[in-house]
Amino acid sequence: MRNMQDLQKRLDALEGEFLKVYEKLEIANKLEQVAKLEKEVAEPDIWRNVEEATAKNQELAKLQDETGTWELLKTQISDLKELMEMSDESLKDEFAEQITAMEGQFAKLKKALRFTGPYDAHDAIVRITSGAGGTEAMDWAGMLERMYLRFFERKGWKVVCLERVVGEEAGIKTAVYEVSGPNAFGWLKSEHGVHRLVRLSPFNANNLRQTSFALVEVLPVIKADTEVEIDDKDLRIDVYHSGGHGGQGVNTTDSAVRITHLPTNTVVAIQNERSQHQNKEKAMEILRGKLAQMQMEQHAETIGELRAGESAGWGQQIRNYVLQPYKLVKDTRTGYEETDPEAVLNGEIVGFIEAFLEK
Repeated sequence: MRNMQDLQKRLDALEGEFLKVYEKLEIANKLEQVAKLEKEVAEPDIWRNVEEATAKNQELAKLQDETGTWELLKTQISDLKELMEMSDESLKDEFAEQITAMEGQFAKLKKALRFTGPYDAHDAIVRITSGAGGTEAMDWAGMLERMYLRFFERKGWKVVCLERVVGEEAGIKTAVYEVSGPNAFGWLKSEHGVHRLVRLSPFNANNLRQTSFALVEVLPVIKADTEVEIDDKDLRIDVYHSGGHGGQGVNTTDSAVRITHLPTNTVVAIQNERSQHQNKEKAMEILRGKLAQMQMEQHAETIGELRAGESAGWGQQIRNYVLQPYKLVKDTRTGYEETDPEAVLNGEIVGFIEAFLEK
């Protein structure tokens, strides 16, 4: 059995590794931001601008979530070091248990290192689009929509539907969701690409094997134009009658907005919100996310370096879901696979995500 000196060395090693990660994640700087935001949101006048107040409260909650467990573990390590220095060998078993628990907690916290990309801490826009193939493809897109909604529910994330166009017979043509949660984009970026399904068709009288495709786009939510700077002269903004639901009078004004980024021919259209201003803001938010995703894919230094037609799009098949003649879901990038497609399609996709994050 180890003595107190061995335990102190073990705790020193844990503290040293902990502080390296603590500094890498800039926890101290984030704690300063927390203190500043706490003062700002405590001011009564902040609610004169509801949007600004809401944004600051959301940012504060996110920073508190990011820093709270790190600061707590730092304090626990420091307190235990002091206690061990004043104690004798009789407590070594108890100290050993505490150190083991802290090592386990630190191992879990280190997973935060997987989310150090420029937009990993952001919320995400998830867009699902059915491929060619009519009803079969739309049904597959609907199956993916259900899979992701189940996953979001398990994570406890907030989900807002921005657009949803159902198929004539089954499934969806397209669906767009805004997903809010800790490191939402970091968690979901692995899902960006084409998903392929092989199964016996339920829509074919001969029950033939059918291959279907759906495109999943995952974009970071970028609300501040300072993060992705877009030149106004590169934009064409069109307004038109909204064609969706929205209550009385929704079709009497030009509330829907279509924004085209001319250099890349990237188009975003939004008609879900009540006002033209709200639709424009949401469209710009999605456009910034699209251009940021393209920038990462093309390894471009600036938005001005982006080239049209070179995003992943339909050219990148990332995962195969085979239901017939055997059962297998396999990721083409990591090689990770699961032999229970039903569980995967019920939202059990953490294994695929973690394999991608750890590669």
